[in-house]
Amino acid sequence: MTPATLLATGFGADLAAEQKSAEVTDWAARVGWLVGLALFVALVYWLMREGWKWRGTLQGDLPELPSAPDDPGPAKLSMSGRYHGSTTAGQWLDRIVAHGLGTRSRVELTLTDAGLDVVRPGAADFFVPTGQLREARLDKGIAGKVLTEGGLLVVTWAHGDRLIDSGFRSDHAAEHNEWVDVINSMINKTETEGAR
Repeated sequence: MTPATLLATGFGADLAAEQKSAEVTDWAARVGWLVGLALFVALVYWLMREGWKWRGTLQGDLPELPSAPDDPGPAKLSMSGRYHGSTTAGQWLDRIVAHGLGTRSRVELTLTDAGLDVVRPGAADFFVPTGQLREARLDKGIAGKVLTEGGLLVVTWAHGDRLIDSGFRSDHAAEHNEWVDVINSMINKTETEGAR
């Protein structure tokens, strides 16, 4: 049958009646969903922020971070890279956020006979005296950052009554091995001199 024949027989009239225009979008429902989603995201963000502040409150007993001496001496090593955070030593997921230690940032590290100077643009700088250094090692992760095996320089140091692991990644990862060797030899030398 041709379309003209279908129309003449009335069959086409039934088809035309069944066809109707597309439904109009219900904008009120869409706006409601978007507002609900935005409120949910805001709630999750607020809860994360409160958790961060609560963790800082729990770590409120951590003493103030030492600052670098006026004359730390000549640099043994220096490095530019990223600071990935600090955790309780041996517990790579227990991030320390007090005194800005949880803030990731660029970093300029300088190792001298006096200790390790950590300069962080946009975040609090700190200094680790040589006597507080405990170990340096290569690792693959620290709270919130996982890299390839040996891609992270982790320095363990004492602060107050806590041992802290701080994670650094050099812009030139080949430097990490030298840092581990020099820091560990400084620690061994300090321990040997202290034993005398």
